[in-house]
Amino acid sequence: MKPASLAIWKYTALALATGLGIGYLRPAPGTWGSLWGLVIAWQLKSLPPVGRLALLGPLVLMGVPVCGRAARAFGREDPGGVVFDEFAALPFVFVLFHWSWPIAFAGFVLFRLFDVTKPWPACRLERLPGGWGIMADDLAAAIYAALVLALGVWMFGAPQDWAI
Repeated sequence: MKPASLAIWKYTALALATGLGIGYLRPAPGTWGSLWGLVIAWQLKSLPPVGRLALLGPLVLMGVPVCGRAARAFGREDPGGVVFDEFAALPFVFVLFHWSWPIAFAGFVLFRLFDVTKPWPACRLERLPGGWGIMADDLAAAIYAALVLALGVWMFGAPQDWAI
């Protein structure tokens, strides 16, 4: 690649990885980035679960090189300003649910809880190389959040909460 192409890729990756700059907001850039994830989930609400997965899968795969490149540009393994992992992973929490604000709020809080605390094995997934480690622990947090949300909906929710 020519030097100009490398510079374009670097700045494009940084723009995407920081959620168009939202990752520079303080405090808690991951929480700010997760808000983009809520916007994405809301945009996908009219699709069936398989349609949501069909769009979210490529977004995650795109995030691996984007986050890896941005981490190299920041000179750290998982810089706080890189929030692509949050906004790509959080919509997975809602794949099986119909959109409602109570579901959105609960899913958001659960995702942030699991993303911050990183219970096993999410903490081990961070050790994967490059962008894989950045993305994988957030995907694990989304799975944990979806499971707890599903349990809560099963116990206290209504049949119309399920998208399946």
